[in-house]
Amino acid sequence: MPRSNRPRRAADNGTRSKWGPVPELDLERARAGFPRRESAPDGEWSVRTITARNAAKEYRCPGCEQIIAPGTAHLVVWQEDSLFGSETALADRRHWHERCWRTRRFGYRR
Repeated sequence: MPRSNRPRRAADNGTRSKWGPVPELDLERARAGFPRRESAPDGEWSVRTITARNAAKEYRCPGCEQIIAPGTAHLVVWQEDSLFGSETALADRRHWHERCWRTRRFGYRR
């Protein structure tokens, strides 16, 4: 026996809720929020992609010493295996151009 005899509302495919319209999910922005882990000769690194839309401030890239302008897609990088702990590593994070990060030198000889 149904709890109420009132007819149910017709489904409108998730375009509305009782708080208003539901915004469309931006998959690029959702994926960009999670850091990926990279291994290199100089340690383990967490790398997070910052999209051009989310880049709001000006930073200096440690690879080329040039300015990363607002509205420029780039990477935020911090060391996973820091000697001083994860809080210090996160505080020491740096913003890199993607190309500068991929072509960086590790400071060792072969």
